[in-house]
Amino acid sequence: MTEQFKKDVYTGLNTPNKRLPSKYFYDKKGDALFVEIMNLPEYYLTRAEMDIFENQTDDIIKALQISPDCYFELIELGAGDGSKTKKLLQMLHQQGFKFDYFPVDISQNALDNLEADLKTELPGVSVIKKQGDYFEILASLKEIKKLKVILFLGSNIGNMPDEVATQFIYDLGSNLHPGDKLLLGADLIKPASIVLPAYNDSKGVTAAFNYNLLARINRELEADFDITNFRHEPEYTEQDGIAKSFLVSQADQTVCIKSIGQSFDFKKGERIETEVSRKYNDEVIHKIISETDFKISYKLSDGKKYFANYILERT
Repeated sequence: MTEQFKKDVYTGLNTPNKRLPSKYFYDKKGDALFVEIMNLPEYYLTRAEMDIFENQTDDIIKALQISPDCYFELIELGAGDGSKTKKLLQMLHQQGFKFDYFPVDISQNALDNLEADLKTELPGVSVIKKQGDYFEILASLKEIKKLKVILFLGSNIGNMPDEVATQFIYDLGSNLHPGDKLLLGADLIKPASIVLPAYNDSKGVTAAFNYNLLARINRELEADFDITNFRHEPEYTEQDGIAKSFLVSQADQTVCIKSIGQSFDFKKGERIETEVSRKYNDEVIHKIISETDFKISYKLSDGKKYFANYILERT
């Protein structure tokens, strides 16, 4: 992990438009901050998807077209705290479905916390946690030719440019068999007045979440970022449907990262892109999956039409 972290930071800070991968938000402190973000009044995404999982759980199960008599593997990519998934797990367990739940996450801390919660809340559910790269884990499970239902929730697909999202879903399909399902969470395109506050809350928690990325580089890669010399700045336009977050240098400065053995210069006003969050409609989703082995079989939306869960089937 450390070597890949160093490589990604080195590559991202050596590009003309500096960027840092958002996956590195999630260490122990980042996990806790994101849980706090999900509970903020401005952060509609979690509530909107939770609305679907709380009020349409039966519809999800029916749309997945799984039989209580047929064993399947329920694999969640980027499981986090599993708050929404618990609603589905509870209903599946109550209705007597035969399955194992495989939460997959880059954060071992998140997996350990989720496993502990499920042992208390849903002790009858089989949990097999997997820490690491999504595709390596899926490849290791591919040889077990059992029905697979993949969960990729929270609009995590939105962290990728459309062409990367297409490749990601294509690669998912290459690790699955015909008939396997993908439940894909997608934040829908909506006005900036709704979207921007979700990435720039009044309490400054989202800003702290971004600053923690620099603090993590300081801690783990022996860097000397002065975090007070950076300002968190999001942007979004409804026409583009893409929200971005940046950390903006407040002065001309040089940052040394000892473990990489290099210093990086920042001009005043220069930005580091830390997150991209794509918003979707049916047209965009259809375009993304048009070159993959998936087809849309069902769509569910929350009451405000802020969010959608698309059920895709591997053909």
